[in-house]
Amino acid sequence: MSEIHSILIRLEQGLNQIIVGQSNLVQQLIVAMLAGGHIILEGVPGTGKTLLVKVLAQLIQAEFRRIQLTPDVLPSDITGTNIFDLNSRSFTLKKGPVFTEVLLADEINRTPPKTQAALLEAMEEMQVTLDGESLPLPELFWVIATQNPLEFEGTYPLPEAQLDRFLFKLAVDYPDRAAEKQMLLNRQAGFAARRGDIDRLKPLATVNEILQARQAVKEVKVSETIIDYLLALVKTSRQHPELALGASPRAAGAWLQTSQAAAWLEGRNFVTPDDIKAVASPLLRHRLILKPEAMLDGLQIDAVIASVINQVPVPR
Repeated sequence: MSEIHSILIRLEQGLNQIIVGQSNLVQQLIVAMLAGGHIILEGVPGTGKTLLVKVLAQLIQAEFRRIQLTPDVLPSDITGTNIFDLNSRSFTLKKGPVFTEVLLADEINRTPPKTQAALLEAMEEMQVTLDGESLPLPELFWVIATQNPLEFEGTYPLPEAQLDRFLFKLAVDYPDRAAEKQMLLNRQAGFAARRGDIDRLKPLATVNEILQARQAVKEVKVSETIIDYLLALVKTSRQHPELALGASPRAAGAWLQTSQAAAWLEGRNFVTPDDIKAVASPLLRHRLILKPEAMLDGLQIDAVIASVINQVPVPR
């Protein structure tokens, strides 16, 4: 086991000690970070979405910024703008919150499409163009966008083409009784989700070590048999009777990449069918579209993903 791998395992354990009862979510978050993909975090208010991102940024010593997206937020509020200085008679660049390493975009579906597009362009291009000048973003640049699944009034849902640019959609559920009790005990012991308490957390990794881990993930071997298995799953999703839209070629590439990250985190240098299955739900749940009749029947997208996986024989 390499030193970088040991550091990531300690990071996962450290997150689980603070964000109790969400071990599966924490693991998927780290897999996405290792694969270098942006995330949508969906959950009702008060389930710890913001705390999770703040704690992770602190534990890896990354520059962190948060922007609360509302209907009046403009693209320049995210990317920045050139401001004219009357004293110097020149323009000064004021960079927006997008120039950071970890960006929490709170309630992305509450801001208009033009502002959403500005953020998504930065995510895709890893740079921002202001007045014709291209400005590169930090190498780590990682966006975690949150959504509330219950409130739809006054929202601007992301279209499918833009949702496809997010690597994972992670569902944040209520913790079980034991986990919630531990949260209350932590609060009683003096830990609250305030910035001061988070700043006191001891870092467990560095941004440079995360970037090294990403390079190590790319070296994880994928056999031709595994690639054929993945392609069979993609084809099955496109032909599934309950789906109007299956997995795209971009989704197939992301599936391969995240499977490598999942295998590396498990301490292996090769991908197995279980790695492919492990990342299927977070990778596909925002990319596949149910047919109207399936939606009327109350079919859940995770159930369809399980159906797709069950239809394809696992290679021996």
